[in-house]
Amino acid sequence: MTTSRRTFLAMTSAAATCAIAPARAATPMATRAIPKSNEMLPVIGLGSSKVVQQIVETGPQPLAGVLRKLVAHGGKVVDTWPRNPVNDARFGKIINIPEFAGKLFITGKIDRPGKDAGLAQFRDTQTSYGRKAIDLLQVFSLTDIATHWPTLRAIKDAGEARYIGATVSEDKLHEALAAFLQKEAPDTVQVNYSISERAVEAKLLPLAADKGAAVIVNRPFMNGDLFAKLEKKPLPPFAVEIGCKSWAQYSLKYILGHPAVTCVLAETSNPLHMEENADAGTSPLPDAAMRKRMVAYVEELI
Repeated sequence: MTTSRRTFLAMTSAAATCAIAPARAATPMATRAIPKSNEMLPVIGLGSSKVVQQIVETGPQPLAGVLRKLVAHGGKVVDTWPRNPVNDARFGKIINIPEFAGKLFITGKIDRPGKDAGLAQFRDTQTSYGRKAIDLLQVFSLTDIATHWPTLRAIKDAGEARYIGATVSEDKLHEALAAFLQKEAPDTVQVNYSISERAVEAKLLPLAADKGAAVIVNRPFMNGDLFAKLEKKPLPPFAVEIGCKSWAQYSLKYILGHPAVTCVLAETSNPLHMEENADAGTSPLPDAAMRKRMVAYVEELI
């Protein structure tokens, strides 16, 4: 398949109509355990920062349509981080409509330095999202982590967050996250990882597994850069062996082939792309030998 997701998006300008169409029957998505609790999470989630940011301009339907596709295919993890009160409040209204009741695993983040500022940000998130308890509260990009981590532990102890963790989305922060993992015991860590952004494989993924932290992956498409590099290139013939029909699925299945990964966040505002992403969370997934072939093929292309 050589059609890019960008081209495909242009070809499907009636996305709002697609968003409200009944979902087709779906193969159940695989799930993996959060090591600290053994709660099972579906392996494909939604990284929703961009689609939430667009609510003011596009209205609620694109996000609602994407969430419908995610839920219809067995997904539930919705990762967010604060943008502004207007968008966050509108996001809260969407995730609390009856059809999504009890079906979403919602995360929040703190990205302001200072104890009081961080706690105030969390309180704003509770209000905006309409939730006393957030499923997962994270420190964004390790911002003032030494100050915020005791606050997050207290929030969890009070029952206002079910899980706590920390995130990074840049290779330059990997060493700092590794140092944090050696010292503390987060329930989750969130890292950048894709078929062409694989630095976490050397140290962070094994360390997270050793420390019992669930791994949530961001940037599976390098914020779209992966498609720009590969959109005119054909998938390898062997992609059919693992059920890949697009470069998006190719990267997602590569990531999920690593046993330390718990969930991958695929960011999109297109319900059809969400359906495509969700399909990557079903069998078959690549073994170690296939993953080497996948990397070798991509390295030849880019």
